[in-house]
Amino acid sequence: MTTIPFAEIRSWMFDKALPLWGSAGLDHEHGGFLEELDLEGRRTDVAFKRVRVTCRQIYVFSHASLLGWSQGSALAARGYEYLIEKAWQGPDKGWAKVLTRAGDVLDPTPDLYDQAFTLFSLAWRYRESRDPDALQRAHDTLDFIQRHMRPKSGEGFWHQLPPTGPRLQNPHMHLLEASLAAFEATEDERFLEQAREVVELFQSRFFDGRTLAEYFTEDWKRLPGEQGRIAEPGHQLEWAWILAQYQRLTGEDVSREAEALVAFAERHGVDPASHATYNQVRDDGAPLDAASRTWPNTERVKAHVALYELLGRDPNVPATQSTRLLLDRYLNATPPGSWIDNFDASGRALSKTAPTSTLYHVFLAFAEVLRLEDRLKAR
Repeated sequence: MTTIPFAEIRSWMFDKALPLWGSAGLDHEHGGFLEELDLEGRRTDVAFKRVRVTCRQIYVFSHASLLGWSQGSALAARGYEYLIEKAWQGPDKGWAKVLTRAGDVLDPTPDLYDQAFTLFSLAWRYRESRDPDALQRAHDTLDFIQRHMRPKSGEGFWHQLPPTGPRLQNPHMHLLEASLAAFEATEDERFLEQAREVVELFQSRFFDGRTLAEYFTEDWKRLPGEQGRIAEPGHQLEWAWILAQYQRLTGEDVSREAEALVAFAERHGVDPASHATYNQVRDDGAPLDAASRTWPNTERVKAHVALYELLGRDPNVPATQSTRLLLDRYLNATPPGSWIDNFDASGRALSKTAPTSTLYHVFLAFAEVLRLEDRLKAR
């Protein structure tokens, strides 16, 4: 019988990944965390640090602490102190996007994706530490987004300042995720109100009942041409999980949307032989990029956990397929706890380095599986 490998998941998280990234993943020279490791687990010569990566590591180590990993709290504090010292540009400029490895601001652009991940990390930092400074900075972050990144139309937010290129759904998805995390940590209704606004934008603009678009015109119409037809199965699956968290916290029924998101992704976005989740398909289901990074596969696990909680649908087969693929292909790396992040359609490794940012996806997916371990075993 196909079963989810709970013991292997737990071992990979706590015996391999956390010890590796809590040691080799630290920048001992300049502070904070490294942007990536090479495929032997060593520091590379990359000269920048994305703020979103710092935030993702703060989340991971905060959550790990809450799950009982003793080193998590100190590592989360290390990341938090680095973040506020290096990346905050003030209430009118928000958080920087990219730092040099030494910690100077390299790209000061206020980017909604990075602001959202900062809010997410602050929420988890507060949840783990109850530090009032983290709570205040979470409010400061949402203040900046709402005051400076909202267009005159009032629908959604600019993805960066000044705005260039098409409007994007992806940073809004992470703003929803962050707002829900902040509400769960604080019980402050302002975060839930922000989450509700993004869900309404999803329902009216992003999702047509079948596909989630990525790129939009200024007035939130799908971008003309092929770019407007791109759908990412990983994002469809990720939205399903986030919507499930929204329903859990509000009681508002969004199960139909979550089910439809997963249905399209399963039908057109998962390789029937390898069970790998494709990077991109078109809105008619035609594959555009049949390669597969780590993260779309973690989102498949989370999506089926979501449908189990929403609808009682047995997640065992798809969750086991993707978990085994992750453990046997992506996470079967040297040193233990690292990963090979990208494979082509034939299963050939494409990655030259192990990006630190991947840990957020894997850790969160595996934590979700372990959260429901007793219930899933009892089925």
